[in-house]
Amino acid sequence: MQIPSLELQIQTLPDNPGVYQYYDKEGKILYVGKAKNLKKRVSSYFNKIHDTKKTNVLVRKIVTIKHIVVPTETDALLLENNLIKTLQPRYNVLLRDDKSYPWICIKREPFSRIFLTRRMIKDGSEYFGPYTNFKMVYTILDLIKELYPLRTCNYDLSESNINSGKFKVCLEYHIGNCKGPCEGIESLEDYQRQVDAIREILKGNFKESMKDFKRLMNQYAQDLRFEEAQKIKEKIEILENYQSRSTIVNPKITNIDVFSIVSDESAAYVNFLQISHGSIIRSHTMEIKKKLDETDEELLELAIIELRERFQLLSKEVIVPFDVDLGENIKVTVPQLGDKKQILDLSVRNAKFYRIEQLKQLQIVDPDRHVNRIMAQMQKDLRLQAEPRHIECFDNSNIQGTNPVAACVVFKDGKPSKKDYRHFNVKTVVGPDDFASMTEIVYRRYKRLLDENEPLPQLIIIDGGKGQLSAALKSIDELGLRGKIAIIGIAKRLEELFYPGDSIPLYLDKKSETLKVIQQLRNEAHRFGITFHRDKRSKAALNSSVESIPGIGEKTMLALIQHFKSVKRLKLATEKEISDIVGVSKAKKIVDFYKTN
Repeated sequence: MQIPSLELQIQTLPDNPGVYQYYDKEGKILYVGKAKNLKKRVSSYFNKIHDTKKTNVLVRKIVTIKHIVVPTETDALLLENNLIKTLQPRYNVLLRDDKSYPWICIKREPFSRIFLTRRMIKDGSEYFGPYTNFKMVYTILDLIKELYPLRTCNYDLSESNINSGKFKVCLEYHIGNCKGPCEGIESLEDYQRQVDAIREILKGNFKESMKDFKRLMNQYAQDLRFEEAQKIKEKIEILENYQSRSTIVNPKITNIDVFSIVSDESAAYVNFLQISHGSIIRSHTMEIKKKLDETDEELLELAIIELRERFQLLSKEVIVPFDVDLGENIKVTVPQLGDKKQILDLSVRNAKFYRIEQLKQLQIVDPDRHVNRIMAQMQKDLRLQAEPRHIECFDNSNIQGTNPVAACVVFKDGKPSKKDYRHFNVKTVVGPDDFASMTEIVYRRYKRLLDENEPLPQLIIIDGGKGQLSAALKSIDELGLRGKIAIIGIAKRLEELFYPGDSIPLYLDKKSETLKVIQQLRNEAHRFGITFHRDKRSKAALNSSVESIPGIGEKTMLALIQHFKSVKRLKLATEKEISDIVGVSKAKKIVDFYKTN
């Protein structure tokens, strides 16, 4: 059967919400997406040239378009998420997670046991979780054990078994960890009351347990049962301590999920916090690998649907950094201030820390991939045509026009390449003219690279604002390199980046890796230039000082310059130290000269 043309397939798509699937000529799934309007969304792929190469490659491979119409956009979100996980298309982001997370189970049975498990069995038992780390589970189970004496055995404590005396109390009863339901010493009603209180704690509600314990403590105190009252007081303190560690927001904020996203060129990191009764009862961060330069909005929508499904979240409100479309049944809140904004900021901070940890690990395990990521990020941030694998930065140094020098530092793959650093003595400029000096050294640098057929950088950075950039551009134009090499200026005061022909500067995020690399280049150029300038000034001062000593010639002068570096050190040197360099008679002349002057 012949496949209809793409144009015909698009024309026959409905205007309803649904999920679309792209297949290649071999029938392999390429991409799954959702849409409010299937026809408009799919058409948008084919009526323009996309910004990213990957998207253009995807579009060229599409041969067949399939679709599933659903009643609402919420259904489309859920179906898209399920299809991505099931089909794992090549061009969709990865949201898979191979971990099996721990749950806390309240077993459906008489005198319910409460325990940790990784397997969910659909037998009517209640499961709380999943928790993202075992430490949290053990802490909660320890808390429950401290507060409520529950059985740990796996006996079938049916009424008939208890009445027939089938079981006997164990050591747990004798040491006070269990109240002996197996022999009927504790009633089912009393036991289940404890289970109800534990259920509330697992939901994050500590109020009821606190009230019950306080009422019991007061009752024991009135009955003069002070030892038992003290034990209850200790339990209240345990509960208060646990609650104070987990409560970070207004207790009125309850049953809300918080989602935030931090992304770079290749991946996004979504953090999720579950808030119940003013407490964070769960936190989880997931990494999403980008495939088609997806927007943060698209990634966050997909991640929210996945996390809500994975953790069985039923809250009716979510807090997010920007508006997302999650269907009609979920309230989306984008807070600007107050308690909800503080929770969102905490979530963002968690996502950032997780990203930093992952990048540090990547830098150690796979340094090449780390470099590739930074280069791709710099290309995007600085709006460059190519990745800046080879960057050169220029800086001038002079004091009131004396000893004008310049420095050129070179970074390759984001790291200093010190063997390629160059110093320049400014030759054609008289007086303190930084602009003319910049024009001269940029011309000399790239004239030489062109003459020697050496590789040119992808990016030139000029330490200075618009004036310095314009001066450097004169040489770039004269050498016919405009458009072949990107060039920008960085102004010191506000870290403004200036581009040729654009009066409005670019401001990068102060914490961005791109700005950090540029600042490192600028600081290295400044250090390298200043060191050269100081050496030159010292030699000039030594030169003039030594030349005025009677009987000291040029060769002697050079030997002293090379050894002592500065006039001050020469003046402080002993006659013996000087004689070791230039002989006894000349050393005496130098020492006598400095004594009389």
